[in-house]
Amino acid sequence: MTVYGVPPVSVVGENYCAPYPLELIVKKKIKKLSNAQFEVFDLSGNLLLQVDGGVWNFQLKRVLRDPAGFPILTIRGKVLTLWHKWKAHAGESTDDSNVLFTVKQSHPLQIKKAINVFLTNNSKKKEPDFHISGSYTSLSFKVYEGRRLIAEVKHNFTLESFCKGKERYKVKVYPEVDYAFVVALLVILDENDTP
Repeated sequence: MTVYGVPPVSVVGENYCAPYPLELIVKKKIKKLSNAQFEVFDLSGNLLLQVDGGVWNFQLKRVLRDPAGFPILTIRGKVLTLWHKWKAHAGESTDDSNVLFTVKQSHPLQIKKAINVFLTNNSKKKEPDFHISGSYTSLSFKVYEGRRLIAEVKHNFTLESFCKGKERYKVKVYPEVDYAFVVALLVILDENDTP
């Protein structure tokens, strides 16, 4: 089903696509030096998703869960690489047969943030299925499918919130776009930009 002739963007699942623009609040809380948690809320304060896993460690593994705690997606990063490569697996699997998408920096030495996303069915890997652009001065960015803007993320950074280990993002997801996919991209970019 499409809204106004716009094809849906479903990567994690169709049940994460709303037929209207969706605004989300993503809260990041650093629990310990090696653990950070994300919680995703709608504007009414309903918990939609949660993400847990290590930060500032060599494992680079995050698990995206539904409000009940069931795993939806496991995101794993490649350690010690200039290209910032990530793989997203369905559920808690880390098997290569369950990869939904891969994320790769377009060039290891960049002035502007440019990240490419390849779906598993994109066998040639010449042109990305999605492209993320932004600047390194903030964690704000935009997600495109070709030239079509599908999501915008704005980081509400303050020095006080950073020192307290609590950060917030505002996420605007366009109609029929998989918000779980957009949140996964946010977590990946946050992990890449964390010193």
